[in-house]
Amino acid sequence: MKRLSLQHARKEFLNFFASKEHLVLKSFSLIPENDKSLLLINAGMAPLKQYFTKEKKFSKDRVSTSQKCIRTADIENIGKTERHATFFEMLGNFSFGDYFKKEAIHWAWEFLHGKMEIEKERFWITVFKEDDEAFRIWNEEIGIEQDRILRLGKEDNFWELEVGPCGPCSEIHIDRGEKYAKCAEDVSPLHPDSSRFTEVWNLVFTQFNRTENGEYLPLASPNIDTGMGLERLAMISQDADNIFEIDFMKKLMGEVEKLSHKKYKTLEKDDISMRIIGDHTKAMTFLVSDGVLPSNEGRGYVLRKLIRRAARHGILLGIDELFLNDLLMQVIEDYKDEYPELKENEDMIRRVVRREEEKFRETIHQGLSILEEMTSQIIDSDKKVLSGENAFKLYDTYGFPLDLTKEILEEKGLFVDEEGFKVALDEQKTRSRSARREGEAGWTGENHEYLAKLEKTHFSGYDVLSEEGVLTAIYSKGDSLEELSEGEEGILVTNTSPFYGEGGGQVGDTGLIIGPDGKARVIDTKKTKNAGILHIVQVEQGEFSVADPLKLLVDINRRRDIMKNHSCTHLLHRALREILGVHVHQAGSLVTPDHLRFDFTHFEGISKEDLAKVEAKVNEFIFAAVPIVTEEMDYEASKEKGAMGLFEDKYQDKVRVVSMGDFSVELCGGTHVKNTGEIQMMRIVSEGSVASGVRRIEAITGRKVYEFILEQARKMEEIALLLGAKDGNIKQRIESLKSELKEKEEIISQYKKSRSKDIFADLLKMKKEVKGVNVVAAALEDVDVETLRNIQDHMAHELESVICVFGSKVNNKLVFTASVTKDLVTKGAHAGKIIAQISKIADGNGGGRADNATGGGKDVSKLHEAIDAVEGILEKMV
Repeated sequence: MKRLSLQHARKEFLNFFASKEHLVLKSFSLIPENDKSLLLINAGMAPLKQYFTKEKKFSKDRVSTSQKCIRTADIENIGKTERHATFFEMLGNFSFGDYFKKEAIHWAWEFLHGKMEIEKERFWITVFKEDDEAFRIWNEEIGIEQDRILRLGKEDNFWELEVGPCGPCSEIHIDRGEKYAKCAEDVSPLHPDSSRFTEVWNLVFTQFNRTENGEYLPLASPNIDTGMGLERLAMISQDADNIFEIDFMKKLMGEVEKLSHKKYKTLEKDDISMRIIGDHTKAMTFLVSDGVLPSNEGRGYVLRKLIRRAARHGILLGIDELFLNDLLMQVIEDYKDEYPELKENEDMIRRVVRREEEKFRETIHQGLSILEEMTSQIIDSDKKVLSGENAFKLYDTYGFPLDLTKEILEEKGLFVDEEGFKVALDEQKTRSRSARREGEAGWTGENHEYLAKLEKTHFSGYDVLSEEGVLTAIYSKGDSLEELSEGEEGILVTNTSPFYGEGGGQVGDTGLIIGPDGKARVIDTKKTKNAGILHIVQVEQGEFSVADPLKLLVDINRRRDIMKNHSCTHLLHRALREILGVHVHQAGSLVTPDHLRFDFTHFEGISKEDLAKVEAKVNEFIFAAVPIVTEEMDYEASKEKGAMGLFEDKYQDKVRVVSMGDFSVELCGGTHVKNTGEIQMMRIVSEGSVASGVRRIEAITGRKVYEFILEQARKMEEIALLLGAKDGNIKQRIESLKSELKEKEEIISQYKKSRSKDIFADLLKMKKEVKGVNVVAAALEDVDVETLRNIQDHMAHELESVICVFGSKVNNKLVFTASVTKDLVTKGAHAGKIIAQISKIADGNGGGRADNATGGGKDVSKLHEAIDAVEGILEKMV
């Protein structure tokens, strides 16, 4: 068997399938593109669904990838087993109706046996029990002995959803030798806990379509979908014990050893922590690089959980300082050749992970405080058990492992309801699975056949905004019609059109279509997946019939405003990358005639200074009046120009490149002005967060900026009038009013101090002793919280040892304050608990620290009842 590093194993695989005339693709992002069925890419075929369904097409119908994948369903098993991993690479070869079963099996054999030099006697094969063809190929053509080809049922060797494409599969298992067997019965892949036999490659033969009534109909063009774990292949090649001991992971585990001052494979508990840290560090590095940022939902929650779980296990290993940045640098170094974006995004990755690790360190200290409160409540109630719900809250919210909670409680003679914890954990897993909908559900979807069959419409709208054409089809409510009459709505399809169909964030055009017998207003324009243009119309006069000659007139002013905004998004994208960093990538856009909206990846809010720099940079380029040039070329030529674009653009025969000098070069199918000067001016009107790690800028250009300036001037005139500012000198007038306000606030403050002294003198006379402790409790009228606190401070200074509890009716609501001097806190007095109880009496709530607390109440009639309850509360507390 050939011994190869992980890097070389990947290279051998891709080169092999390149020699079989496959189009070799770089890995797609971990973030699914246009696929709401997946949270994160979890298999090699996941980004290719639309190519299997023929919605999209590469230049070849056979491709090969080494795809980055994340799987979190078994996250609790990471580190405990030798095979589970959060991040892994899936090697695959795929046929979209090109070759089928014979080639897939022969090439798998040729690669593993021929290229990897794995001995024939180490192969074990499983096939679907009814798949005689696969059995025959493996046995008669490849030469695998019959007793090492296992026929299994649907649950093991048939891939299917409830409806849609499906088919049998064949799995290739490699015998790693008797030394890996954990028991004498481990003699075939059928052993349930086999360590000796490893499944390395699954060949799926998608040859049927399952109907809703359970029929399996043959597909006209069967597909091939294969998947082989790169890490497992490297493990077999290197004869490593497990995936944590292959070359790359060894280096990472060595770094963990240095940081923890512990040796791997010494203590199983520590080994689990080390494996978790190594696995999760690799996953978090790739996730952040692909644009995922920590949050409390979706893929951001996955990342947050991975970072916090790794950080927690660092603490369990005794690593006292922040350490994840040191480890992820090793990941970047090891993977930068295949994934150069890791090095490009290094600064962002380090900043995001460091900030999340810092937050976790703070959070875990919060958790200790929360656990202390929970412990006090258990002891106060004479119970011995922490509820499973509370134990899970500590685990899920504050990152406390159950073992740590148990250890802390056991020191105090307390226990955890572990069954209750497991119930809460299972409920959370169920919610997560529902939210993730991980799997291949994205194969399903609507298919409007009448639109799918439309031929590509020639689009002339890059050059002209009016044109003559022929009406080729009419549709209304899904039906094909021969004519459309006055007052009716429908879709008109023409052989050519200057109307831009909505796409790439740019809204569709509007305008008029005029025929020999009618006039229709185009209220929107859409396009099909194969570039057919759909004019959505309301017929205003007469009627339209198929084959009518037409005049197509785009609303010129509206289109011009759209083009200004679209060109401006390109300039804005470049300016953001220049000011904030190259980690910024477009995450969505909307281009309308009135404004532009640009979503982009960034991990924090933008300062006013940086936002001003971005706006200035864009306008600087607008004012330079640089020609905007559009060209069609192949992808390699666009790459040499430095064009940015979507991943899928790389595999189109021709791409459209929009260049604005050297400042912006992007792949784009939208419409643009001819010169940046036509944009006139850009003004940012808002910036904010729309999702974790995604920011949004809204801006206006051209005429809308002029309207904005006029509106601002009108508002300033109104403000000047309201302030009584002569000659529009608003600033001087505001400064004068601020000075007057400051003087009046000082007068009010002096009055409050004077009043608090008077109230203090009266309250001092109300002092009582409860169990030998000084207590002042009083109900007051129209005394604000600030004054109440001043009185408490005076009281503590005067008496040195005192409990103060005050309630006051202010603006038809109740406020409560309590303070306890430090010496009385040690005797059991707790301001927060006092406030919690008296606020409840007045239909309110409150609480706080042991020495100081505030609360409120809705029922003003209960003020005296609440204050009267203080003495009884203190009788039990002190």
